[in-house]
Amino acid sequence: MDVSEAKDAIHSLLGRVSPRALPKVIQWMRTSSEIEELTTSNSDILLHNIADSLRNHLPLEAMVLSEDLAIENIQRLQKPTLHVDAFLYNDDTIDSLCEEGKMSRNYCMSCGSTKTAPLDFLSHSFSILELKFLFHNVIPDLSGKTLLDVGSRLGAVLYAGYVYSSASKLEGVEINAEFCNLQEKIINKYNFSDRIQVHHSDICSQKSLLQQADVVVLNNVFEYFLKKEEQIKAWIFIYENLRKKGCLVVTVPSLQESFNKLQVNLQLSQWAEEVEVDTDIFLGPDTDQEALSDIHLYRVL
Repeated sequence: MDVSEAKDAIHSLLGRVSPRALPKVIQWMRTSSEIEELTTSNSDILLHNIADSLRNHLPLEAMVLSEDLAIENIQRLQKPTLHVDAFLYNDDTIDSLCEEGKMSRNYCMSCGSTKTAPLDFLSHSFSILELKFLFHNVIPDLSGKTLLDVGSRLGAVLYAGYVYSSASKLEGVEINAEFCNLQEKIINKYNFSDRIQVHHSDICSQKSLLQQADVVVLNNVFEYFLKKEEQIKAWIFIYENLRKKGCLVVTVPSLQESFNKLQVNLQLSQWAEEVEVDTDIFLGPDTDQEALSDIHLYRVL
């Protein structure tokens, strides 16, 4: 049964419900845990278990001391911002931490008073719902294909690619040795090594990986971690070497935004075309349409 057929069947069924009962049925569909369970798979549960494992190896903010430049850049932001890794912490987990006093969603605007304002949250990882959306609704079938995650960090894209897709190879490039070691621990613990490989390297020394990939993921990859001139160098390297016709490129934020912010003169229209992403989808009660709309897809020309 496809989407259109499912809609017709549900509409027909609801049409048989009495007018008095219909509002209650619709409310049940919107809020019931039974409906929520239909959107949860064993793969989702496995990713949540991996997130639990990773939290045990990281501080609450999920950043390490060797990320000094990123930490400084976050501290310089105009509005107080807290790094909360979306793969590790969903809304329920954050709420629990707030209740325990280990985290806060607000900051004090005047020390000693109750005058507070919401903190901005920043993540360098996709949430599990975003990953599910990425592999089920954005990227087509990956059978026999290779996916490359540039700046793989904790490995969230690689693990999700393993459980949500049939990709033959899932390659990660990560410049931070501490995160590479963490990824290797998870890969070994969950027996992912048959399809996942992590390279401790700068992407600018991995020309062949870019040239061979069928899908390349670039999620918030350079802005906080490299100086401006290094960011420009990395984008130029990607632009020059990511030339496989039909290769798909997933980015957050958009390529236009990244290029404009750096004022880098790269001819995007001659390199790749943007592919429309349909974000009108329900993945569960925590579905964040705004976050989904930040995900952009391109096809190399």
